[in-house]
Amino acid sequence: MELKYKRILLKLSGEALAGEKKIGLDYTVIRKICEGIQKCADAGVQIGIVVGGGNFLRGRMSEGLDRTRADYMGMLATTINAMAIADVLESLGVEVRVQTAIAMQQIAEPYSCNKALSHLKKGRVVIFGCGTGNPYFSTDTAAALRGIETKAEVMLKATLVDGVYDKDPHKFEDAKRYDTLSFSQVLNQELAVMDMAAATMCRDYKLPMLVFDLSRPDNILDAVLGKSVGTIITEET
Repeated sequence: MELKYKRILLKLSGEALAGEKKIGLDYTVIRKICEGIQKCADAGVQIGIVVGGGNFLRGRMSEGLDRTRADYMGMLATTINAMAIADVLESLGVEVRVQTAIAMQQIAEPYSCNKALSHLKKGRVVIFGCGTGNPYFSTDTAAALRGIETKAEVMLKATLVDGVYDKDPHKFEDAKRYDTLSFSQVLNQELAVMDMAAATMCRDYKLPMLVFDLSRPDNILDAVLGKSVGTIITEET
């Protein structure tokens, strides 16, 4: 099995973990996602994961709450999700470490780039919780940051659609899907695929990103094998 990418940063949305319930955790869905991750780990891919917390709480959408406090609550939600993914992966025989950007040593390692790199080289999946550890930054930005820090070859952004479109494909039948894009196009056209801070970081530090549909978990393995499974975004097209 020839891998195109040997070290990846996988960005999972919190909503993907909730399944049709849209809130909380659906362990049937999580297990299917983790089986896809397991196949990559078994193939020798070094995997870092950043997970969102939108299945519990989104800071910027928490009406009535102070934004800073709401963002910290969202970071705790990402830790719940990270622990759930770790538990399922471990039940599948995958060695995992959870690191959090806010220290909570009873349940996870404090984030350390050097430790994360050591774990990755030993074949352990590393799950990063608490985003960047700072309010006002999304988990997309955290994924870009962790991908750059751990020298990932690509950031895989798992979504509920099969790539990037020029408009919402759920609302417009004539929406056009892109096979390739540049980060400059994403920024200039304000395409709703990630926040602008994440796109700028990926562009500036030359971290390509592949956006694909997670409803078929085998897409994760197909992506690292270099198969066409979504939209690839690079510094230049």
